[in-house]
Amino acid sequence: MASDPPGGTLLDNNADISAVPIHIVNHASQLPAEFLDPSSEKLLVIGFDCEGIDLCRHGSLCIMQLAFPDAIYLVDAVDGGEEVVQACKPALESSYITKVIHDCKRDSEALYYQFGIKLHNVVDTQIAYSLIEEQEGRKRAPDDYISFVGLLADPRYCGVSYLEKEEVRILLRQDPKFWTYRPMSEMMIRAAADDVRFLLSIYDKMMEKLNEKSLWHLAVRGSLNCRCFCLSDNSYADWPSLPPLPDSLVSEGYVPEEEILSVLDVPPGKMGRVIGRKGASILAIKESCNAKILLGGSKGPPDKVFIIGPVKQVRKAEAIIRGRMLDI
Repeated sequence: MASDPPGGTLLDNNADISAVPIHIVNHASQLPAEFLDPSSEKLLVIGFDCEGIDLCRHGSLCIMQLAFPDAIYLVDAVDGGEEVVQACKPALESSYITKVIHDCKRDSEALYYQFGIKLHNVVDTQIAYSLIEEQEGRKRAPDDYISFVGLLADPRYCGVSYLEKEEVRILLRQDPKFWTYRPMSEMMIRAAADDVRFLLSIYDKMMEKLNEKSLWHLAVRGSLNCRCFCLSDNSYADWPSLPPLPDSLVSEGYVPEEEILSVLDVPPGKMGRVIGRKGASILAIKESCNAKILLGGSKGPPDKVFIIGPVKQVRKAEAIIRGRMLDI
């Protein structure tokens, strides 16, 4: 491993939030006791993110970021090894600890395949943003999901410019091993911390906007997105159950359509038909179905299509995709 990590200093953001201390964690004893031993008597909400090399099932998770109101902990999976990550497993799988994260899918995939961790009880701010937009009557185009940089820039939630993110992206393109170097440079520490330091503030503002129906959909869709790229031979029977409909909504007579995750196998040579020239086919499918349709892409698995949404819309998407795969 190289001895000279990338250096540099990121720009200051919000002074108050930026003032919280940052701890590099190589051993479980350096983490808060209430995090390591989740309890119904001490419910926690933390910001959460992961960094690594090509973060997915085949990549390498290098850092887990945990943002508490009074401190940020960077769990070092390189120096601390699997032992320190496994110490976090009860918390990451716990219903007593809410993990606030932006776009949980690949992080969950990396945790599942590399460490056997089933990420649970997340509030995905990307999903929350879309639900608030729907709730307030604003429609978004298919695949028009808010980026983390875009979310931070939105004055309703944070209003912070995150130009440093592009700087890190450039460094990652130049050196994919950016997150592996030890000791971590000032830039690495600050970049990792910046990805979680505003999440709790954003969470508070989003919770104020979301009504009870949207909160339930947020919990269900977060659970389905955590499972998305984590393939299961038993229909996810060993994963935590999806959140039930709250009694208050039952008493109001609210009967939502069940939401599911479907994984379609695409035969060799057929994915091009599903995607179409310049993505035209898959875009048309997305526009015709009220479901989230995802491809494994370069990170894989390359031969599957993942569909999340209400049952009828998922079945509709399945039928269209199967039709595109037929020999004509």
